[in-house]
Amino acid sequence: MKPTEKEVNELLTRGISAVYPSKDSLKEALLSGKRLSFYLGADPTGPELHLGHSTNLILIEKLRRLGHKTIVLFGDFTAKIGDPTGKENTRRQMTEKEIKTNIKTWKSQISRIVSFEDKENPAEILLNSKWLSKLKFTDVLELSSHVTVKQMIERDMFEERVKAGKPIYLHEFFYPLMQGYDSVAMDIDGEIGGNDQTFNMLMGRMLLRQYKNKEKFVITTTLLVNQKTGKKLMNKSEGDYIPLTAGFEDMYGKVMALPDEVILQVLTDCTFLPLEEIEKVKIMLHEGSNPKEVKMRLGREIVTLYHDAKKAAAAEKKFTEVFKKGGMPDEVRIVKLKKEEMLADILVREKLVSSKTEFRRLLSNGAISINGETANENSSLQITKDADIKIGKHRFLKIKS
Repeated sequence: MKPTEKEVNELLTRGISAVYPSKDSLKEALLSGKRLSFYLGADPTGPELHLGHSTNLILIEKLRRLGHKTIVLFGDFTAKIGDPTGKENTRRQMTEKEIKTNIKTWKSQISRIVSFEDKENPAEILLNSKWLSKLKFTDVLELSSHVTVKQMIERDMFEERVKAGKPIYLHEFFYPLMQGYDSVAMDIDGEIGGNDQTFNMLMGRMLLRQYKNKEKFVITTTLLVNQKTGKKLMNKSEGDYIPLTAGFEDMYGKVMALPDEVILQVLTDCTFLPLEEIEKVKIMLHEGSNPKEVKMRLGREIVTLYHDAKKAAAAEKKFTEVFKKGGMPDEVRIVKLKKEEMLADILVREKLVSSKTEFRRLLSNGAISINGETANENSSLQITKDADIKIGKHRFLKIKS
């Protein structure tokens, strides 16, 4: 199916950071009507995907709908090495068991956006262990002969480690080589990834040219970052993210908790809402519309995408009721207090916070209240009797003694 220029322009506008060799060359290729092959790779470093992954998932699905061959590559082999990108220290190498556990539900999470069941042009899932585990040492020597140590050392995080006197292990250099070889093994036409993956993806472009005399498009996408603060919106290490596995009410509440200044970026990068509609939203905000109303629309779009429109409406109704009351919802989880416990221990155990680090961050930000009173470091955080707990705007818990 030959796409329209409007379809291609929108595809190359939303969430795109850069295209190699150029946007114009990719646009020409997409408008030609030729069926190309594109892939999106991810290492199974954890069991949950989050909203930050949706930018790339939506892009690969749009390419699939245009008739192109699309592959979602699970880096089950590269995860054993660990991507050094942006890391101040060497990453811990993952075990086979951890990788299999993490990868277990990925297809079901991704299939909420990407169609693997389409009869005419289904997306595929591949594991890079299929070819990387079969490389002989002579193959690895040949692969490594294409890159100099100077090229590797010039990567910003390696330079920072050298300056800080921190070690760089030899196996870390092999990560971009392995990711680059994925393009050769699949004989791909294009790769999609966050702009933090530019070095690794360009490695694949260089290797594909040298091994098969073939050019590859590299499409880098924007990361979800609050431009006002410079912080990532989806930060798993701090427990501050929206998992694709979240229930519809929890997902809606987490969207409503996002900062107002990121509404347009999330609408643009994480939904299928047409650009014309997003432009209307932009005008509304510019003319002084309440950001809360616009964010509610964003919440509906996100929940509809991962659940359905009926659940999105129900989540919005529940959120509105709770917001108006300014307190606890009618239905809330109840846990039994067996003995005197610290609040942090209860919340971690009940998975209302991901860690004690997240608990301390929420506490310092004034986001936790006990029986309607905002808690702080000077509050009594040992629970000895009945307590109503509220975290942010959408997490609640009743503790019964």
